[in-house]
Amino acid sequence: MTAVVETPARALRRTYSRWTALFVLCAGTLMTILDGNIVTVALPAVQSDLGFSGPGLAWVVNAYLIPFGGLLLLVGRLGDLVGRKRMFAAGLAVFTAASVLCGVATSQGMLIAARALQGVGGAMTAAVVLGMLVALFPEPREQARAIAVFSAVGAAGGALGTFLGGALTQALNWHWIFLINLPIGIVALLAAIRVLDAEEGEGLGRGADYPGAALVTGALMLTVYVIVGSGDREPATTFLLALAALALFTAFTVRQARAARPLLRLRLFGSRLLSGANAVQILMIATMYGFQFLGALYVQRVLGFGELLTGTAFLPAPVAIGVLMLGLSARTIGRFGPYRVLLAGLVLIVAGMALLSRAPADGSYVADVLPPLLSLSVGFAAAMPALTGLAMSGARQEDAGLASGVFNTTQVVGGSLGLAVLSVVAAGRTERLLEGGAGLVAATAEGYQSAFRVGTAIAVGALVLAAVVLRPRAGAGS
Repeated sequence: MTAVVETPARALRRTYSRWTALFVLCAGTLMTILDGNIVTVALPAVQSDLGFSGPGLAWVVNAYLIPFGGLLLLVGRLGDLVGRKRMFAAGLAVFTAASVLCGVATSQGMLIAARALQGVGGAMTAAVVLGMLVALFPEPREQARAIAVFSAVGAAGGALGTFLGGALTQALNWHWIFLINLPIGIVALLAAIRVLDAEEGEGLGRGADYPGAALVTGALMLTVYVIVGSGDREPATTFLLALAALALFTAFTVRQARAARPLLRLRLFGSRLLSGANAVQILMIATMYGFQFLGALYVQRVLGFGELLTGTAFLPAPVAIGVLMLGLSARTIGRFGPYRVLLAGLVLIVAGMALLSRAPADGSYVADVLPPLLSLSVGFAAAMPALTGLAMSGARQEDAGLASGVFNTTQVVGGSLGLAVLSVVAAGRTERLLEGGAGLVAATAEGYQSAFRVGTAIAVGALVLAAVVLRPRAGAGS
């Protein structure tokens, strides 16, 4: 057989095709990430319009997180079986349709049900993206650049969602934070069908271990439910639910060890890099998600910013993250190695949270919010691509879709954990101060300071864990 010689023109077309595919993957991911944050600033308007109670309002967020976090492993494996392109495109379609249902919702039940459907579509999309990215860019240097671009979109998208949520809610109404997904979703879906390479997958005949899928999906959904609702329940109830989740995880592990065709190959966790990176990510994302949520509340409830001004106050974050990830991240990782870059980023995250824990009741945005915001943004811009590269380098090619699902799952667990823990700490401290006669603004600020101190400790834990577990072995490079 005559070998096909790759001419410069053919190589250029192949490169253009791969980066176009990356753009499509980023567009689909951006839509789901924006939606996770765009709701936060609009919650007071949703509550006023639909009559949610305080605890009930939390389910506008929780209804999305629970199916999203619970289904990632299952749809990641199904993506390997049916083809990742099919799963990604189907996820975009489900997410876009659910967004329209959210946008036209006129009752609490309709909005919560549509948000749950959004979570299903988001999981289908997110679970397979990293696996597709690694397959598109197998060469280490190009893969580092592609991961930097993808991470920049994800990280900046979270902060950008806060701005768009405030802008759309104040300029139009809260319905548009969901309806804006319709044109984006249609364009992304059509582009995905046209641009992404089709994959046959292993075939459903290989099996997805459906009993195992039921166990792990139930375990993950229950875990997220336990975390996000912990502040609204009696401790004994939370403990019993946590035990039930642990029992489901145990049954799932036993099932995977014995199943002929397991959903989750346990050998995956034999990789020090993959397991360690996921553990570090839970702590890092817990810190960052807690900062995004409580930082926005500090700006609104303590500094007195409105919805649009709050969103604008967080704009330096996506700008800094985008510029650094796209312009410097891949080159920095290539020069110093992902381990050193990750540690440097985590140091900046610790410093940012420590600064934020001093934000007073009479503080100002320029002096007390902007410096830690920039430190956290630069730190995350350095740490996230390095951590992603370390995690995916620890997975075999045939496990890429599953490893992508695991990595996205730990993001959701980390975000839910950070939101639950830091919110409970802030609310508990504020309530005790109010009972002691403190003023509302002073008590609220002190509550946020306590939460940010806990966030600093979590970030220190991520730094220590990364330094110990992810240290390169002798002869393995940086």
